Amino acid sequence: MKILHVLDHSLPLHSGYTFRSQSLFRAQRAMGYAPVIVTSPKHEESWNGDTSLKEEINGFTYYRSGATRHLPGAFTSEAWLMHVLSRRILEVAKIEQPDIIHVHSPVLNAIPALWAGRKLGLPVVYEIRAFWEDAAVDHGTYAEGSWKYKLTQLIETMVCTRVDHVAILCNGLKNDLVSRYIPAGKITPVFNGVNLDDFKPCPPDAEYLREWNLAGKKVIGFIGSFYRYEGLDLLVKAFARIAKTDPGVVLLLVGGGEVEGDLAQLIAGFELGHRVLMPGRIPHDRVPGAYAMIDILAYPRHSMRLTELVTPLKPLEAMAMGKVLVASDVGGHKELIRHGETGVLFKAGDDVALAAELAGLLGDGQRREALQRQGREWVSQHHAWGRTTAVYQDIYRSVTRP
Repeated sequence: MKILHVLDHSLPLHSGYTFRSQSLFRAQRAMGYAPVIVTSPKHEESWNGDTSLKEEINGFTYYRSGATRHLPGAFTSEAWLMHVLSRRILEVAKIEQPDIIHVHSPVLNAIPALWAGRKLGLPVVYEIRAFWEDAAVDHGTYAEGSWKYKLTQLIETMVCTRVDHVAILCNGLKNDLVSRYIPAGKITPVFNGVNLDDFKPCPPDAEYLREWNLAGKKVIGFIGSFYRYEGLDLLVKAFARIAKTDPGVVLLLVGGGEVEGDLAQLIAGFELGHRVLMPGRIPHDRVPGAYAMIDILAYPRHSMRLTELVTPLKPLEAMAMGKVLVASDVGGHKELIRHGETGVLFKAGDDVALAAELAGLLGDGQRREALQRQGREWVSQHHAWGRTTAVYQDIYRSVTRP
């Protein structure tokens, strides 16, 4: 069975979105499906390198839609993007002859996929990883409860009523859709997962260990994108408290993003430039070696609608690597982390509480070892990609049944 996936963006761009997509395609191929991919014009907007209308990446075929220009007027650019994407989906479908269109959020992808699916007589599965309106609030595009927010939410709900099935990242998102009167039986969670062959205990990356001068030091770390909602400002404030009494601890922030400049200013204000390392983004295949040199992973997400509803991927990677983690008690974390068993939760927004938990774990090796062992066992049993993606078989059967 051939599945035409419609994405916002993809590899070679690096993001949680692209890595999850690649893992889903690998899992589907292992189940006997044939995934083929078309990306929105948003891909070209974000990718500065060379590109072509068709390319092969890691054994999968990607069709590109080409860049679109920004147009004056409200929603004109979005309307043109959807027109271009719907036309490209029809072109690719004519070439590939898929059995199902599987479109991934945001809703700007879902509307063109639904148009194309109805024209072609193909079932459409819509997979939501986060609600577009909530991401827009974090980016400062518009305020929660504004007319644009409510309009986007209404469109999302209408699309969910019209597609053949809704796949969802986690139970928080599912419960929200059910509250909008989308039937629970039409919604299937496809939880985040980890490739246990890629993420497993390993030696530290020797080059980075030497380059970053981390040998013999206690390391608190974060690896991921520097979005505002990740709460890295809170982590820097908590670390400033710890650094006053523990000269042997350093903070390692691997990645980059929209708040990178703000973090640099905050670190300079605390005069912690020599204790906080921000080496930038690193190749994906070297991420496990970076995890290996970190003693405690911190995920201090701020509480907002997005973080209360959506589960992240990074804590699962940390557990798979056999690492202890400390995370804020937002809903997305509580769905994944069992406090005191697979990780430690602290009150969201409280840098004093975060500092206390980090300092306590740094001084308690026995507790760290227990959490590391239990976390790896739990993620291996419940969140390997082969287990979390098995539900696609039920979803696809349900939408292709006569």
